Amino acid sequence: MTLPDFPYAFYAAAVVAILLTGIVKGGFGGAAGGLAVPIMSIWVSPAVAAGVMLPILCAMDIFGVRAYKGRWSWVVVKPVLTGAMVGIGIGWLVFKQLSVDGLRLIIGGIAVTFVLNNWFGLAGKLANLIRKAPSETGRKTGYFWGTVSGFTSTLAHAGGPPYAIYILSLKLDKTVIVASSALYFFVMNYTKLVPYYFLGQLNTENLGLALLFSPLAPIGIWLGVWLHKRISEKLFYQASYTLLFCTGLKLIADGLGF
Repeated sequence: MTLPDFPYAFYAAAVVAILLTGIVKGGFGGAAGGLAVPIMSIWVSPAVAAGVMLPILCAMDIFGVRAYKGRWSWVVVKPVLTGAMVGIGIGWLVFKQLSVDGLRLIIGGIAVTFVLNNWFGLAGKLANLIRKAPSETGRKTGYFWGTVSGFTSTLAHAGGPPYAIYILSLKLDKTVIVASSALYFFVMNYTKLVPYYFLGQLNTENLGLALLFSPLAPIGIWLGVWLHKRISEKLFYQASYTLLFCTGLKLIADGLGF
């Protein structure tokens, strides 16, 4: 296989980004997809970064669905997944219209927001506010945040924070949350294969890179399991999100032409 003529730094960054994604999925249970695309987008176009990552995320999602098979709640997943389908459609249209710099600007903004959410617990605070609202608004909340999640996931595989606002507001058992989340991202990521195909992001070059990097997926997940008992979760996330925050600011600067 002939490798694309990308900077060597891209290949190093991709290795780090994919391993980090697997580590988060395997050992720390966080929203992993939003880490990789911003890091890789410094050296290649966001469309290439997203196209390379989607097949890898799809492969990782199989592990989660198999591990929690039958323990999810379809009643919980249905409204947010319905909204996600709308968000994916909107993201598809936006992706077609934006320039490379425009995508970098949006993805940089998503990355910075993603980090600020984790540093300041914005999703949890919003979830608490929603939790105080009348119960009949729960389904509408799922539709809304599912749409936001589908949109940000289509652009940068960063659908985790909007989804968390919804799922954390429901006061569910931890296992139900994890299992329902595994099903949600499994269905959403496999649905995204359709627009990515028509956008040309699943071309031979991107699929070749995904195949090249695919062995890193189980390695990252294994490292996550291994590191789970050996390093502080707080320390790991502090380092990861600091890297992502700096990356997001760099993408915003690049998108603005600085």
